[in-house]
Amino acid sequence: MKVLITCPPMLKKIEEFRHFFTEKNIELVTPDVVQVLTEDELLSIISNVDGWIIGDDPATKKVFEKGVTGKLKAAVKYGVGVDNVDFDACKNLGIPINNTPQMFGGEVADLAIAYLLGLARQTYLIDREVRKGNWVKPCGESISGKTIAVVGLGDIGRSTIKRLKGFDVNITAYDPFTSFKEIDLGITNILTFPDKIGEADYIILTCALTSSSMHMINKETISLMKTGVSIINVARGPLIKESDLIEALENNKIKAAALDVYEIEPLISNSKLRDFDQCIFGTHNGSNTVQAVQRASMKAIEILFEYLNIE
Repeated sequence: MKVLITCPPMLKKIEEFRHFFTEKNIELVTPDVVQVLTEDELLSIISNVDGWIIGDDPATKKVFEKGVTGKLKAAVKYGVGVDNVDFDACKNLGIPINNTPQMFGGEVADLAIAYLLGLARQTYLIDREVRKGNWVKPCGESISGKTIAVVGLGDIGRSTIKRLKGFDVNITAYDPFTSFKEIDLGITNILTFPDKIGEADYIILTCALTSSSMHMINKETISLMKTGVSIINVARGPLIKESDLIEALENNKIKAAALDVYEIEPLISNSKLRDFDQCIFGTHNGSNTVQAVQRASMKAIEILFEYLNIE
């Protein structure tokens, strides 16, 4: 039996988990993955494996169809986001599949707070300049009293709000699927995006990528925001139409952005986003802590073994 793993955080720690597979006489297929494998790369592998622990790869209908022509019997999406996986195709092909929810809310929320403080106090810019030999002292912005909009009230959004409670800020929450009665975060109002988005000083995106949220940050919604707003995205890159974000950064409508995710990953080398020193960039790494990788990897292994009837 063979299992393919294409999730970079799990791959980097694979020696910690290898024995779980070796004990069951399972051979691991562990390609060198920076962010994702391409569809063509997956097509060349997938029919030769019995199970697949998926990262952010294009887990398309075409890939799953190729898989079932061979040995593929089950799959698990590592982590929370499932926008890259064709679950309907799996259902139609009889491939059991699930993700590992409620694994990373705290870790990603921690990064969102780090980005919030980094933008407000320009700590990342200062760090870069000191490394160049410059002694810069930009005037930062106090967080207290600011209005923070959190878009998405899943595990990450709720965890972010819990952390924001200690910062003496005004919190506005957005989620079309959650009502005030369903949460216990002390939020007095849950809005539908982009209602009252013009009141926000900082906007933190923590929602899932769906057909309705694709490019929710665009020229039209940006026009409703106050001049000088900052945007933080620790969710999914395509929530933001990057060409419109770049235009808003150029004309100073948006003061700065902190992005852990992008429309195309890794961030393309000629992206104009790289021109804005006030911005902060990550590598889609918000969930990647030792503890979170251990937690999510063990859950993924547990689910996959159950699907493959491995005791």
